[in-house]
Amino acid sequence: MEHWEDLIRRIADEQGVFVVLSQLVGFEGGKGFAGGSMVMGPRGDLRATAPLWDDALLSVTLDLDELVLARADAPLLADLETVLPHMQREIERAARHIPARVEWDSPRPARAPAGPAPRRTTASNGQTYPTLPIMTSPAFDPHATDILTMDAALVEQWLIGFLRDEVTRRRGFKQIVLALSGGVDSTLVAYLCAKAFGAAQVLALRMPYRTSSSASLDHAQLAIADLGIRFTTIDISPAVDGYANHDPEMDAHRKGNIMSRTRMIALFDYSQKLRALPIGTGNKTERLFGYFTWHGDDSPPVNPIGDLFKTQVWQLARHIGVPDVIVDKPASADLIVGQTDEGDLGISYPDADRILAYLLQGYHPEQLIARGFAADKVRLVKRRVDSTHWKRHLPSTAMLTDTAINEYYLRPLDF
Repeated sequence: MEHWEDLIRRIADEQGVFVVLSQLVGFEGGKGFAGGSMVMGPRGDLRATAPLWDDALLSVTLDLDELVLARADAPLLADLETVLPHMQREIERAARHIPARVEWDSPRPARAPAGPAPRRTTASNGQTYPTLPIMTSPAFDPHATDILTMDAALVEQWLIGFLRDEVTRRRGFKQIVLALSGGVDSTLVAYLCAKAFGAAQVLALRMPYRTSSSASLDHAQLAIADLGIRFTTIDISPAVDGYANHDPEMDAHRKGNIMSRTRMIALFDYSQKLRALPIGTGNKTERLFGYFTWHGDDSPPVNPIGDLFKTQVWQLARHIGVPDVIVDKPASADLIVGQTDEGDLGISYPDADRILAYLLQGYHPEQLIARGFAADKVRLVKRRVDSTHWKRHLPSTAMLTDTAINEYYLRPLDF
């Protein structure tokens, strides 16, 4: 909004016109429009603004006589009648190849130099010019976190509005269900959902496996008690073991995927039972790294934190009141005993998020390395993003007609 206000202020002031900015309000396919329409006067003065987030009818009376008065203050607009004859004369001189004459009303006073004369450089044409210092761009700090800093209060408001629009207005659901692991991602989503729909409309499923950390259950219960939301605990051990035990070669990673997909079976079954919409809890860093179980924890149709890097999840969680014991603990999918996210990924989340943010801005890996990022970390991040691109897309469809779903047949929500 600051960008738009600055832009139309400059247009109004430079051109001597009224400028009206009309903004959409609401969400469309995850894209948020905040409203805040505004009217700018011909001197770049803000005349009226509509509220953010809400529909409104803004009525403003414009006095067009103000245009003449505003333009009288603007030399480029007010002096055109005076300057035009001189412009025409110079155009004629140029057409006849007559050198332009520079005339002064009075001799220009000489100015005494302040301090020692600057060093001068002689160019190839024999003329000399002052030697000025070489200007360089500000130093690039690979450890700076500015690129990931956000307005947490605004993001909270934005995501609550998104949830209400996507779940209730567009899809017609009044209740939601989510898998609550006790980690910061799912806990943050539970807090957002409780604010968006009320505690009575939120059902949290705790779904431990027999090797799951007891702290996961405890932390999930801590959030449940703090929010007052409904919950159910489902031990997924018999379901997972019923399949996993048939294969003596079953390894820990395959078994972890089975746990994740088993949890989604329970989540979607409760969705059917209660007519409640499942809500996703995966963050942007995990999604870009492909660090999730395909058709497991990426399955829910609405995800409020999918565009937040992990470090931004921590920022928002602290702002919204998630208990410190949940925010501060090492991130873990808790699918393998002793497993941590950063141990699996081979890089810390703060380092990964900074690199990801710059890559998404268009920096090439070699540019980041030249600016001070560790080469091994940059290449690790780039390799993980490139190798998991397929996981972030719907199944590829062989197109036989011009109505192929998600190829040619697109509703506005699908764009």
